[in-house]
Amino acid sequence: MVREQYTTVTEGTLVERPESQNVYKIGIYGWRKRCLYLFVLLLLAILVVNLALTIWILKVMWFSPTGMGQLHVTKDGLHLDGESEFLFPLYVKEIRSRMDSSLLLQSAHNVTVNARNSEGEVTGRLKVGPQMVEVQNQRFQISSKTDKPLFTAEEQGVVVGTDKLRVTGPEGALFEHSVETPLVRADPFQDLRLESPTRSLSMDAPRGVHIKAQAGKIEGLSQMDILLQSSDGMLVLDAGTVRLPKLEQGTWDPSGSSQGLYEICVCPDGKLYLSVAGEDTTCQEHSHICL
Repeated sequence: MVREQYTTVTEGTLVERPESQNVYKIGIYGWRKRCLYLFVLLLLAILVVNLALTIWILKVMWFSPTGMGQLHVTKDGLHLDGESEFLFPLYVKEIRSRMDSSLLLQSAHNVTVNARNSEGEVTGRLKVGPQMVEVQNQRFQISSKTDKPLFTAEEQGVVVGTDKLRVTGPEGALFEHSVETPLVRADPFQDLRLESPTRSLSMDAPRGVHIKAQAGKIEGLSQMDILLQSSDGMLVLDAGTVRLPKLEQGTWDPSGSSQGLYEICVCPDGKLYLSVAGEDTTCQEHSHICL
């Protein structure tokens, strides 16, 4: 405990004050002071290193007030120049390329584009794989620049909206079911062939079927019967020459004077056969052909 002493002196008297035996030193001295300075220097070095690394990262990544590198932030969204690689799914509303370049989507496996509703369910999908392009939606449509439907596919059917559908394959087109079209035509100087290898071929139209060959012939081949039927009209063969080279012929009488002329006879069932022409009809003589 420190005890204070008070001494009263007169003016001009020099009095020596007694030295205090207990002296208090304020501050950090010794090894604590050296550790504090060392710690401050260490913090200053870390601050300088962090500042240098930050400046280096900003420079390498091309950070700027408008974006980072080739990625710029605009009022309409994000503007990206050059090629970019996404390692995880990308969720966007619209992807658009520049006016003077095309848009390229590339992947090592496949490219999948999904459309989702407000509940997160997939409502449409476009998947481009190495062996197949798959489109999953209720309706698939390809339109022209003027928004004219060129091709439409849905569960009810497929509609081709172009003025002309051209099939260039050497084997033609194969249809498992019926086809509805106003015109079937081959390319110039090419043959048109309609064939059903194992089933029947039927052509129906409410207002008539028109078959025309402007620079060639029309040929119909069948292993069995070819039926030409008209329910309310008639069958007209309008040509300068009508030939039936394989009609069955009746027995020729050498004593007759047919001069190689024949008449066409018709059986009750519609079968045609040839009979040697005479002064009168000779169909009755060869009517056994109808049996």
